[in-house]
Amino acid sequence: MQLRSVGVLSVAKMMGAIYGLLGLLFLPIFLIAGAAGLMGGGDNKMAGAAVGVGMIVMAILMPLIYGAMGFVCGAIGAFLYNFLAGRLGGIEMNLQPHVGQAVRAAGV
Repeated sequence: MQLRSVGVLSVAKMMGAIYGLLGLLFLPIFLIAGAAGLMGGGDNKMAGAAVGVGMIVMAILMPLIYGAMGFVCGAIGAFLYNFLAGRLGGIEMNLQPHVGQAVRAAGV
């Protein structure tokens, strides 16, 4: 069996969701950095507060940015896969049905 093509939109949606969830990994890091900036010492309290607010905004935007990038890159990757699979033959796969699926397929 060969995987000859993939749905561009379905791959893009899955990659967007996966990368959006991966963007959540950075949320605590940016929130801690933002809190540190807001509490920060140093000579210029305004600059620390600005950096703190910027980090908190990035914490909120990071999953959205990563999700959008995953969607776009997933669509491009799926399109390129379909293009190349048509010329090179796709990915060869050896699929084996699950035991429950084999029984249902046989009509038992």
